[in-house]
Amino acid sequence: MGIRKIIKKGDISLIKKSRPVTEYNARLKILLDDMRDTLAEANGVGLAAPQVGVLRRAVLVADISGEEPVIYELVNPEIVSSEGEQIGPEGCLSLPNIWGIVTRPEKVTVHAFDRDGNPFELEAEGLLARACCHEIDHLNGVLFDSLVDRFLSDEEIEKMSEEA
Repeated sequence: MGIRKIIKKGDISLIKKSRPVTEYNARLKILLDDMRDTLAEANGVGLAAPQVGVLRRAVLVADISGEEPVIYELVNPEIVSSEGEQIGPEGCLSLPNIWGIVTRPEKVTVHAFDRDGNPFELEAEGLLARACCHEIDHLNGVLFDSLVDRFLSDEEIEKMSEEA
């Protein structure tokens, strides 16, 4: 396991569409383990394979609503249903120090596979739903800054950091 470099906006990998995972093998497990370490090191709530330079459809999202974070590994994820609306701040590990207000669904159901190729569904709401949408967008070459209703000022970002 290891920490991988998170690529930043401007790298072509971030705007390309990722290919489906077709083999559930040791290579995938190493990627997911490395992504887990990288996400923990970066203190983020989500990470997509393209952010570490791998154009495969794999993401990690963290549910931080409880005492301990729960990390979900989503391979070949697809949002199969959504409902409601939430408007709130969003940032990205690949776009450091950029935050904006983005509208996302309040709830989503994601169909995905685990690291062994077993299908499952994740029902997410609130921040976890936001993270699912954000990371799945990465798999399609979409960065959150293209969806922003309004960018936050440095003062707003500083205030948000103090409240966290």
